[in-house]
Amino acid sequence: MEQGGVERGVAEVNRILVGAGWQNVVVSSGGRMAASIEADGGRHVPLDVKSKNPLTYFSRAAKLRGLLERERPDVVCAHSRVPAWLFLWANRTLHLPWISFPHGANSVSPYSKVMTFGDLVVTPSVYIADHLRRAYGLDESRLRVIPRAIDRARFDPSRLDGGFIADKRAQWGLDGRYVVMGLGRITQLKGYDTLIRATAMAARDIPGIKTVIVGEAERLRRDVERDLRRLVADLGLEDRVVFAGHQSLAAECLSMADVVVSANTCKPEAFGRSMAEALAMDRPVVAAAFGGALDIVEDGVNGALVDPKSGAEGFAAAIVRVSRMRFGDLRRPALEKFSFEKMAEATLSAYRELSSAATKSIP
Repeated sequence: MEQGGVERGVAEVNRILVGAGWQNVVVSSGGRMAASIEADGGRHVPLDVKSKNPLTYFSRAAKLRGLLERERPDVVCAHSRVPAWLFLWANRTLHLPWISFPHGANSVSPYSKVMTFGDLVVTPSVYIADHLRRAYGLDESRLRVIPRAIDRARFDPSRLDGGFIADKRAQWGLDGRYVVMGLGRITQLKGYDTLIRATAMAARDIPGIKTVIVGEAERLRRDVERDLRRLVADLGLEDRVVFAGHQSLAAECLSMADVVVSANTCKPEAFGRSMAEALAMDRPVVAAAFGGALDIVEDGVNGALVDPKSGAEGFAAAIVRVSRMRFGDLRRPALEKFSFEKMAEATLSAYRELSSAATKSIP
């Protein structure tokens, strides 16, 4: 629960469930976002459901089983493969109904297949649903597509912290610059190296370009950030690239961008929350034309789509193209398409469906 779209989704669902009168318990290894679970009326229980160490698997699964026996939840949800495998062992004789939430097109394998084992399988995009159908022949009756949503109150251009924006614009040196922003944790999959190289190429046509990378690397991924900083130095981009670190005010950060770029070309985004939220902040988006981005970005309408095989050259050309375009209202269509209210109702419907089925099965 440190950072990331999945973690934010868990926090949002917590608010939805609590608001609907459910008692919600979130189990995670902890992190800065755990406090928001309690603040919104849920409970957070720290338990290591993240480690992939097989030597501790059974001890951690036993702890999870103890928690499940005490809580006797109506519905259990798993948002990643490790906790799903832990739950399968813990639930062997408890027979609790559960929902698996696959958030990525992971490699096709018995290990990844666990995310299709839920009584219901909820995906954030048509792309992930299609991947599961093709890879595992997932039964359509158990599949639900519920896109992530935009919190219209949080991502509202009229309700921003002006002081934060002024401070960061000065700190990051953005005045008079064309601001390109990448938002998300620093990992190899996010394509920040591609974005940095694209910045160098686009500078030929956009002299005032400046790229801001909002996000940080987890402790075990610090080498990725070091390599990116070295790439910036090698390309002489110290005045054109800012590593902004973790920022809690995502809406304010997005408001400072002229264009938001998702430069991932390796593994398609399951959804692409920052892309949808950028549109809600009336900012165009450049993204690779695959995965969840295809549900969000319309080329020439609210941004530009890039052939993922075109690499940095393709992204540089798209950034330049978008810098010369004028867009209409990007916020209203995004809010209509990714309505928080629609997401909340669909999510509650899935929970009620399993809860009701479990109740009927009790003799």
